[in-house]
Amino acid sequence: MFQPFASRCITTMGNSVASASQDSSAAVSDILDKEAVEDVKGQREIPDIRPGYIVQLKVEVPENKRRVSILKGIVIARRNAGLNTTFRLRRLVAGVGVENLFLLYSPNIKEIKVLDKKNVRRAKLYYLRDRMNPLKK
Repeated sequence: MFQPFASRCITTMGNSVASASQDSSAAVSDILDKEAVEDVKGQREIPDIRPGYIVQLKVEVPENKRRVSILKGIVIARRNAGLNTTFRLRRLVAGVGVENLFLLYSPNIKEIKVLDKKNVRRAKLYYLRDRMNPLKK
């Protein structure tokens, strides 16, 4: 006897099992991600950084492990992604605006110091690319 829908039922059940296993693996990766973030926070102090904050970073240069560079700029964006959280720092170098993207929990960042907090109403401050007056005092 011919059953045209038998294979369709099997594949549907197989897909639901696969999606359930993907959901459980995503939950496990979230737990591992939170544990990794807590480990990094336990090793060194990481302040709460938001757009509009003027921060000073001590960054280890990857090419030369002994040299530590000090960068001062304004945070114009932040992307929350667990261990892969990034923030975008904008600063003036010889009168030219330069943006750098940093991983918040990177081992290359030795120290983060919040110097000033500006009140902003937006999550992304890309309009500061046209005017960099917040850094001039």
